[in-house]
Amino acid sequence: MDFNFEPEEEAFRQEVRAFIDANLPPAKMRQDPKSIAAWNAKLAEQRWIGFSWPRQEGGGGGTLVQQFILKEEMANAKAPPLGSDFMGLAWVGPALIRHGSEEQKRRFLPELLAGKSLWCTGYSEPDIGSDLASLQTRADREGDEYVVNGQKIWTTLAHLASWIFMMVRTTAESESRYGGITCLLIPMDSAGIEVQPIPSLMGVHSFNQVFFENVRVPVANRLGAEGEGWKVVMGALANERSGISEATGMERHLEDLKELARRSTRGGRPATSDSAVRQEIGRYEARISAMRLNGIRNLSKQLQGQPPSTETSVNKYLRGALEIPMSNLAMSLLGSESQESGKWQIQSLAFHGVVIGGGTPNIQRNIIGERILGLPKD
Repeated sequence: MDFNFEPEEEAFRQEVRAFIDANLPPAKMRQDPKSIAAWNAKLAEQRWIGFSWPRQEGGGGGTLVQQFILKEEMANAKAPPLGSDFMGLAWVGPALIRHGSEEQKRRFLPELLAGKSLWCTGYSEPDIGSDLASLQTRADREGDEYVVNGQKIWTTLAHLASWIFMMVRTTAESESRYGGITCLLIPMDSAGIEVQPIPSLMGVHSFNQVFFENVRVPVANRLGAEGEGWKVVMGALANERSGISEATGMERHLEDLKELARRSTRGGRPATSDSAVRQEIGRYEARISAMRLNGIRNLSKQLQGQPPSTETSVNKYLRGALEIPMSNLAMSLLGSESQESGKWQIQSLAFHGVVIGGGTPNIQRNIIGERILGLPKD
């Protein structure tokens, strides 16, 4: 594998670093709404929001390698996100570009890039776990409208979102269990939608239950053909799916853990002098380095024209396997301070969303075993 970048790619890296040096808000201001808005406005001028989208769709037309460099440099600088709507930019926008009508693209893409809309995703339902193909929320067609009835759960930011990117069942399951599923774009202020919060262990409200009772949705708000929603949504989820972002997030997490260890004590001595602590951190560093190399391998395959594969489940699984022990080590280093409120305490209670979201570790193991290793189905 060649880890060297082309001269024009290294030039782009220097451009990103110069932009960060000139425009990145101070650390204490990176949660301030005005600072974030100003940051996003400057990113928009560079066309770095939706950077990998085609220029004719309002994006930057960046290559996969440039996108990797941009995100890596932003992560290293601990910069705010690229845009204000993660789900919309990561999944909804690419799905619209691939499957949307010209009218849909004109309606939704400019608002999404400008941060004037906020999307949530309606996938999970009660009693189906990670088996999305078993969804039961129905959309029955009546003339030029669908009438939607059912329930979604664990819907992130549904209480704030203006739209929901949603999977519904329009027909009974066909010969393929993935048939009969359709993707709809539904305004969250539609009559018949009720949002109920699901507070987390730390009292933060980001997850929700969403109920749909006779919600009328124009057929014009269907994305893609009826019955082809599985293809639409899975294609969106696979967008830019190399697994590198999983490694980047853990690299930042590890740096924070190292800093905590440097200023903590064990038995009256610095925690970093404890061989058990050093060995544990060393194991995390080795596994995170392997995650990054695996992500680069997947990126290389995409550069060769191969679609994202199930191998990205490896990094998803490894992140879940690391989040819990790393949080436990942090709490151990804090000692009696672990009973107080703070960043590490919150993270220790919040790991469930990262570990479970996008498919539980058991689901990832099944994917790895069945689709990569060729083992019998569970």
